[in-house]
Amino acid sequence: MEEIPKPAELLAARTSAEVLFDLLRRWFAVPVSVSIDLRAVDSAVNELGDPQLVMAMAMRKLQALHLLTTPGVRTTTDVVLTVIQDLERALLQAPNMALRRAAATTDWDAALQALDNRDSPVESQPGADDADDAIEVFRHHHAALHEAARAVLHASDGEIRTLL
Repeated sequence: MEEIPKPAELLAARTSAEVLFDLLRRWFAVPVSVSIDLRAVDSAVNELGDPQLVMAMAMRKLQALHLLTTPGVRTTTDVVLTVIQDLERALLQAPNMALRRAAATTDWDAALQALDNRDSPVESQPGADDADDAIEVFRHHHAALHEAARAVLHASDGEIRTLL
């Protein structure tokens, strides 16, 4: 199998994997360790509907991508593209799910009170601007994964190649 160097966009996706990983942990309060139920093939029905576990699984794939984007770690183009594709659904849904989650846990009385007091010199509280900034950062790094996938496809001419 022909060997080719990892494209710069794939190497840059290493940072994006880190940022996305951290944002998912923060947005969904994913603990440092997660257990999965493997007792039976259908024992995952409840787990796979839990946003926290879905994002934990995406974080695990981001760990794999982080490894694959490490300089000197050998991989193949099909593995890289498969991992990025596996992440796609969760990453598309994450910002919207995070906003819904935040809205569901917001103390709206306190939030409205803070709006009423916004003219008084009170310390600023994290609000919509912070959430918007985090979503923009998330989208930027999600797009970087797409750029990495396109660069891998281009560099390999659509063939399975070993990446160095």
